[in-house]
Amino acid sequence: MMRRLLLVASLVCLSPVAVSQDAAVTYLANEGVMVWQGDTKILFDPLYDNSYGTYQMVPDRVRNAIFAGEAPYDGVQAVFVSHHHGDHFSAADMLRLLSEHPDIHFYAPAQAVSAVREIASADQQSVLDRMTGLDMEYGDSPVQIIAGDLTIDAAFIPHAGWPTARTDVQNIAFRVTLGNGTTVLHMGDADARTVHFNADEEYWEETTIDLAMPPYWYFLSEDGVEIMEDRLDVIHAVGIHAPDDFSNPSNRPEELLSYDVFTSPGEGRRF
Repeated sequence: MMRRLLLVASLVCLSPVAVSQDAAVTYLANEGVMVWQGDTKILFDPLYDNSYGTYQMVPDRVRNAIFAGEAPYDGVQAVFVSHHHGDHFSAADMLRLLSEHPDIHFYAPAQAVSAVREIASADQQSVLDRMTGLDMEYGDSPVQIIAGDLTIDAAFIPHAGWPTARTDVQNIAFRVTLGNGTTVLHMGDADARTVHFNADEEYWEETTIDLAMPPYWYFLSEDGVEIMEDRLDVIHAVGIHAPDDFSNPSNRPEELLSYDVFTSPGEGRRF
């Protein structure tokens, strides 16, 4: 599997406005990405309002295009949010997006969905009807949702820092299969310990993941590398959540230089 993960660096880079029948991913910033194949487009962690002085923000022109539904961000079918942290999610932005685009459905941990409900007005019921909150906790079995041509699998993987920090945060790893059978995995800020994958071995082995997007720290620990190589059936992997200064390769940890990591908003891969 290591051969496959290292080969990801040879994937074709493409413009965020490129159109191809191959599956493709465009990097927005931090853990924000758009994945598409044909007319099917989905977003992960696309709208947030806090860099914490460390991470890149989605460029204003991209945010504006998402809100306006302008190409290439037109026709988005679903938005997924991994967890309710300011560098991944803004309740106000999500409410605005859903209000302006009645065809978009929203999937997220219950904590994030509740935050949107708290600020929604009484006449925004149609927005609330398009939100699916996953009230999961550590040890719960993965769940599956069929939504049109999407097969959505959700697994609770605790936030990095477990078991001493951020244990109250619902972090969901979304494994989404598009209608043509292409499967992507967005892991949010998942903690990189093999113990989290022991109870659901069959779940993780049952589906080949064409593109996994783990937080970059998975490539910096023995457990994280073992998860990507042996616990998951992954063909390609690209790291996300890189600090802003990683855009300069000289600032990246030496161990990370062997792996592909998104560092510049607008870059993309075809897979």
